[in-house]
This record gives sequence, C-alpha cells and structure tokens, in this order.
Amino acid sequence: MSALDSVLIQCPYCWETLDISVDPSVPEQEYVEDCQVCCRPILLRVAFDDNLTPHVGAWAENE
Repeated sequence: MSALDSVLIQCPYCWETLDISVDPSVPEQEYVEDCQVCCRPILLRVAFDDNLTPHVGAWAENE
C-alpha cells in the first residue's frame, strides 16, 4: 500500500490555501472534496507524471 502525498491547493471560492492528500497509486483522478474553510465543493483533477509528481487542478464544482 502506498503512502499519500500532501499537496497545497487554493480554494476557488474563499481563496484559502488547503492541504489535501492525493494517492499516487492512481495515475489520474477526478473527485469532489469540500473546502475545509468555507465547506463549498471543489472539483479536483489529479494527475501524476512519470516521476510520480502530482499535478492538481482545483475548480468550483459548477464551472
């Protein structure tokens, strides 16, 4: 079982910086996670490159 990676993102609603965990064992992911500050839904798209470096995009759920 692989460890989770920690990634900083910015909430598209309240602009707070959030620390999220991403799973490097799944190369491409898309899911919704609520902001830890304003509780609004954030659409997250995560992709890992060949070096297992995470690339994360965060959008408002309705965009």
